[in-house]
Amino acid sequence: MMSRLDFAPLDGITKVVFRRVWHRHFGGADRYFIPFFSPTDQHILTQRDRRELDPEANGGLPLVPQVMTRRAPDFLWAAELVEQMGYREVNLNLGCPSGTVTAKGKGSGFLADPDGLDRFFDEVFSQVHLPVSVKTRLGIQDPAEFSRLMEIYNRYPIACLTIHPRVQKEKYRGTVHRDVFHQAFCQSRNPVCYNGDLRTVEEVESLRREIPDLEALMIGRGAVADPALLRKLRGGAPATREELMAFTKDLYQAYQEFYGQAATASQRMKEVWFYLIHLFEGGEKLDKQLRRSRGPAAYEALEAAIFAQLPLRDHSEGALI
Repeated sequence: MMSRLDFAPLDGITKVVFRRVWHRHFGGADRYFIPFFSPTDQHILTQRDRRELDPEANGGLPLVPQVMTRRAPDFLWAAELVEQMGYREVNLNLGCPSGTVTAKGKGSGFLADPDGLDRFFDEVFSQVHLPVSVKTRLGIQDPAEFSRLMEIYNRYPIACLTIHPRVQKEKYRGTVHRDVFHQAFCQSRNPVCYNGDLRTVEEVESLRREIPDLEALMIGRGAVADPALLRKLRGGAPATREELMAFTKDLYQAYQEFYGQAATASQRMKEVWFYLIHLFEGGEKLDKQLRRSRGPAAYEALEAAIFAQLPLRDHSEGALI
């Protein structure tokens, strides 16, 4: 059975321009999650957020907006807004581990207040019209915290519970707690999706063997580092050098058109190459040069050097990041 494949939201990377270009060149995702927006107290959608959410600007891609807040009235306002824009699901971000976010009690920081989270859900689910999905971590410091959180999640009709099996303090470091996820999968009364450290076909197949009934996967960093990963999971071919060159050229051009200047476009490309460089053997030296480079000309020269000098990794290894 083929699992549903969701493209995870990576703030600063998988925004509207990237989504369109990536989909056109590679595809394979059933749904794309839009990086979170945080409702303001005045309930005014910023121009930047409106641009990300605009269905027309997104070229008809299957999208799920993600909202980050700890206030139920703000979430309900956001859910009504995206429903008016034509969306059929809204996602609550309880997974972001960033210190600037968690200090405000948002993202995975909300998990430190289970009683408050319970009250939040009670108010939201008593009024919301759209299906609500949730992206969560296991807790703040100890995976054992998740048993209390799961009790709360099981009390509400969550459309899909996407679990990243790390706690907030671990961020993206160390081994995921696959055992805790498996236990949660068995206990959940709601549909469950797995997210975390799926970077190669082999890693995905290992998870599928462990949990054959798992119906949904969410992949983010792995699909940026190997743009053909979701395609390969559906039996398609790995990315060729020519495909990657066409993809980065198209993306760079699209960024320039979007931002109106090459300097910002080259900076966005450097952020993509932070992941993409791992597809190439011996990329460490040029990776360091790329990070230290300044300006479009330096970026363009280093990208050309990557394609001219570095062989692609053996596709059996994948892009290990």
